[in-house]
Amino acid sequence: MERSEIIQATEEFIAREFASEGSGHDWFHVDRVRRLALRMGKAEGCDLFIAEIAALLHDLDDYKISGSESKVPLKAKRWLSAMEMEADVLAQILQVIEEVSYKGSGIETPVSSVESAVVQDADRLDAIGAIGIARTFAYGGHKNRLIYDPDIVPVMHDDFQSYKSSTAPTINHFYEKLLLLKDRMNTDAAKLIAAQRHLFMENYLQHFFDEWETQG
Repeated sequence: MERSEIIQATEEFIAREFASEGSGHDWFHVDRVRRLALRMGKAEGCDLFIAEIAALLHDLDDYKISGSESKVPLKAKRWLSAMEMEADVLAQILQVIEEVSYKGSGIETPVSSVESAVVQDADRLDAIGAIGIARTFAYGGHKNRLIYDPDIVPVMHDDFQSYKSSTAPTINHFYEKLLLLKDRMNTDAAKLIAAQRHLFMENYLQHFFDEWETQG
């Protein structure tokens, strides 16, 4: 298949798969990540095809949605194989997907290519700022988590298993992940965007706690 055909088919496939996803990982999230990755990828001179396909497929095997414990993105691999993807390109795309996820505050998530850098940055940018806040509470509600409990303190997880098994209130997630992302961006463009979105989250949290305290 031509690359343009693979992109179109993959876009249609993912749009169907995530059409009714209510945890904040819907098609619109995927599309925002794709567009951000392409925007930064152009500036970084990366292989835009690899970045775009990886961005489109990055949540297909995500444990938060699929419940999969596999370290290999098997659904993405099956899809790309069905597209008759060249073996070396398929391997590069899977590598990008494997390097996207945040795994805990104490765990490094290095990238091995510029394509991984822009897709990881794009996914993390969509986790912060105004939309990031909305997605965070959508996910918390999806998982039946409390909004906040002052008696449950944030945990700086140093292993992936404890991070993904956490059932802490949603506000804790800001301290366990979201407020840490600004300093974990790879590209200059992402760092600039992250600084603005980080400030928005800090302001939001200030308002949240001000309102919480006035209820006493």
